[in-house]
Amino acid sequence: MKKGINQWCYPSGTPLSNVLSWTKEAGFDAIELNVGKAGDIGLTMDTTPAEAQEIKTQILKAGLTIESLSTALLWEYPLSSNIAEEREKGKHIVKKMLELAAAMELDAVLVVPGVVTPDVAYDACYQDSLQAIKDLAPYAEQLNVKIAIENVWNQFLLSPIEMAAYIDDANSEFVGAYFDVGNVLQFGYPEQWIRILGPRIVKVHVKDFNKSAGNMTGFTNLLAGDVNWKAVMSELRNIDYSGALTAELTAYKSSPSALAHDTAGHLDLLLSMQSSPAARN
Repeated sequence: MKKGINQWCYPSGTPLSNVLSWTKEAGFDAIELNVGKAGDIGLTMDTTPAEAQEIKTQILKAGLTIESLSTALLWEYPLSSNIAEEREKGKHIVKKMLELAAAMELDAVLVVPGVVTPDVAYDACYQDSLQAIKDLAPYAEQLNVKIAIENVWNQFLLSPIEMAAYIDDANSEFVGAYFDVGNVLQFGYPEQWIRILGPRIVKVHVKDFNKSAGNMTGFTNLLAGDVNWKAVMSELRNIDYSGALTAELTAYKSSPSALAHDTAGHLDLLLSMQSSPAARN
């Protein structure tokens, strides 16, 4: 497994050159970039394939690799929206991500599948978002880039069995899971999710969570929360996961590069863990 870090781990507006140099200096193998709005740093909805290739060259020159892209734009234009125009904008975002990923020769793009709200019922979210994923899957196959569905705090796909069924319902080898370890602590055990999702897992995000907080303030740095990391690492090895463990954490308000150094050390400890799934960290 590789040590990876997401661009969001650095303060918004951090120049890409700093993101890459700080990531390399901290000892990471891979960087994950985010697709933002026009004017954002790095990849945006206005980035051309040629420009994306230039950014890939920058990454390689910095001594790093890149495997995947993520975005926050699907929270604004969810694939589950009850407004057809918003769903279409969401599909356009995913298509753009797939195109940029293909230009950069990446494996996958992270997709938040939908959001259940007072106005968007759970069953409607399932049906509409799944249809959008099915519509997008042939394009993903054409570009040879996988759509990786992430488990997030969206009131949706709240169990590993349901998430596995959702992915299977998409009926495409180009639709899999982007598993976020810390996101399931409030209502489950990540090691169980990993075992159940199994080979459906395409990519992995890592962060920790303090269950006693019970809300968004519970997210914390690796090894500082309640994740059973020994069990998680054992289950990842059991499914032969060999991709990046990509840290997705809140940026430090001061000394922003320090988070990368702290997290790289934590990932070294995770990668050195040898234990059975039953063991506690």
